Amino acid sequence: MDSKIINETFFVKDISAKDTYAVRHPVLRAGKPMESCVFSNDDLETTFHYGLLKGSKLIGVASYFKNGNASFSEVKQYQLRGMAILENFQGQKLGDLLLKETEQMMALKSVARIWCNARVSAAGFYTKNGYSIIGTAFEIPEVGMHYVMTKVV
Repeated sequence: MDSKIINETFFVKDISAKDTYAVRHPVLRAGKPMESCVFSNDDLETTFHYGLLKGSKLIGVASYFKNGNASFSEVKQYQLRGMAILENFQGQKLGDLLLKETEQMMALKSVARIWCNARVSAAGFYTKNGYSIIGTAFEIPEVGMHYVMTKVV
């Protein structure tokens, strides 16, 4: 089990797919059924779910799926999906913290490249964290416009 104490207030740890729903739902799937928070391959052994906790309260999540994108040549690629910080904690650089810590955890697993389908509204966040946009924006039905974004770990 992975766990990393960041400071006296925050730490990142392995969580279950089901645990992610408490953050995925209000942030990424508000107004939709709870089942919309279940992603295909959530329960595979090769999928990693991380939670950012403030004390004992889960305030952020990030999931990494072993999934190759044909645009990239690396064998060990992971797709970042479902990254979210609860609304009351947004704007405090906690997304940066969660992303940085989980990228380091994935690097320790010898992951060569991380990529994601980032909402257009989140592209600036990923860009300032070292990700590059690949191609043009595209729509994910019932979710919205996205870019493929990537970073070599």
